[in-house]
Amino acid sequence: MRVEATATIDARQADAAGAVQTDLTSWLAPPAPHGGVAAGLRLSQALQRCVRLRGGEIAVVDGATRLTWRAFADRATRLAGALRGLGMQDGDRVCMLANNSHRYLEFYFGVPWGGGVFTPLNFRLALPELAAIVTHAGADILLVDDAWADAGAELAAATGVRCVIHAGDGPTPPGMLSFEALVTAAEPAEDRGRGGDDVAALFYTSGSTGAPKGVMHTHANILFSAVTYAAAIRLDEESTALISGPLFHVGAAGICIPAMVAGGRVALLPKFEPAAVAEAIGAHGVTVTSLVPTMLRMLLDDPASRRHDLTSLNTLLYGASPMPEALLNEALALMPSARFIHCYGMTEATASCTALPSRYVSTHRHEGRVKSCGRALTGLDVAVFDPEGAPLPPGEMGEIVVRGPTIMKGYWREPELTARTVRNGWLHTGDLGYMDGEGFVYLVDRLKDMIITGGENVYSSEVEDVIYAIPGVSQCAVIGMPHERWGEQVHAVIAMAPGADLTEEAVVAHCRAHIARYKCPRSVDLRAEPLPLSGANKINKPLLRKQLQTPV
Repeated sequence: MRVEATATIDARQADAAGAVQTDLTSWLAPPAPHGGVAAGLRLSQALQRCVRLRGGEIAVVDGATRLTWRAFADRATRLAGALRGLGMQDGDRVCMLANNSHRYLEFYFGVPWGGGVFTPLNFRLALPELAAIVTHAGADILLVDDAWADAGAELAAATGVRCVIHAGDGPTPPGMLSFEALVTAAEPAEDRGRGGDDVAALFYTSGSTGAPKGVMHTHANILFSAVTYAAAIRLDEESTALISGPLFHVGAAGICIPAMVAGGRVALLPKFEPAAVAEAIGAHGVTVTSLVPTMLRMLLDDPASRRHDLTSLNTLLYGASPMPEALLNEALALMPSARFIHCYGMTEATASCTALPSRYVSTHRHEGRVKSCGRALTGLDVAVFDPEGAPLPPGEMGEIVVRGPTIMKGYWREPELTARTVRNGWLHTGDLGYMDGEGFVYLVDRLKDMIITGGENVYSSEVEDVIYAIPGVSQCAVIGMPHERWGEQVHAVIAMAPGADLTEEAVVAHCRAHIARYKCPRSVDLRAEPLPLSGANKINKPLLRKQLQTPV
């Protein structure tokens, strides 16, 4: 069932949904731990403001569907009412496994409106990984779309989920509830009034040990991040943001929510497809989008990028992995009217925490800062610490740390890990880099041996744990190797036990049965001799990288 473009709600319905008058200027103060100004930082308030100021304007474009702000708010608040009717209480986690759609955005806003915590699921993960996350989150309501309905049914059977809602366009599968029927029948819920330090979202990311980590984003985290980022990249009511990256990822949320908080318009694609991106930019007058280098490479390689009008695009955001200079030059030539802005962030910081002004990518490239990921956004502090936690002077290499109102409340049900990660208010990112005398940050390496392939984070120890379960594996080291399209590819170096009979195909097949495909090795080096060890008797990954001529 598609939603009609003419769907609207009137002012009386908005009042019934709990609309209140809140001064926008209160958003700009940093969050306080107990009440205070931070209590006014609520996702519901942002939605109410957009309805008041932009009610009749288009908020969301999803294929043939057009939703005004009033229509979008009506559906989100009715979803909140339906979820409350299904037993959702304040603080309950609600999961969603789906491709991008307007229903995903209604999930973003409707769940916290009703007092819950929205918890997106990474559909690239294997079923055991998803089950571990749902169980860890303690969720008992799951939303799925047509593409992931079968997986959702398996997931519900493997966990404590008691209610599965079908949020797709096709027929509702047996045993599931219809999203559209629920929204149509429900009354708009009253705003539960949660805000400030209350948790609004759980975004899961794999830990360095492979265990799932639920990053708690508060209302204050999300709203402050949205406002400071919107200011940094110049989002306003005239902006149209194209979202082609998956909404389960903080990268997509980190541009989508700021665009909506600014009162702009969001155009959605179910998933990234180069030709569809090029067509959407021209068709919807897209002004801003975010593309990791892998996606940008695929767009430039597709003939559609030359067939469609891309001149409306005035801002292109990139990050997540190194940007080859040749790729950047090619993109600038294709989209000369766009400002290219390099951003650096992480799930634990809600989204971006630095941005490089576009002039250093174009007219001021001679200043040598094109490889920088920029300077701290307003309200945030970025520094570089030594291993003892002391700040380092400009130019000295160390761990990048961040503090400010966007730093996560912590890891869900992981107080000890939280205490190790956020110390004295500073988020220790695990990334190695340095800062120059004017505050420009340069990312050099990843302390945790994280591999970034196609914009997705892969932790080597997680892959190693899976490989070590294979009979005949004596030693294993997983490292990143340069890849023209994906930025890096996962490469496994394995020392076989005497008499072992292993093949590259068998190793890859084993990995695909246990972890997501993008985490699996794309190449395997099988050796009969032991791997080199460091002075601490650990596998010497820097030496392996040097032997394989990969960046250290």
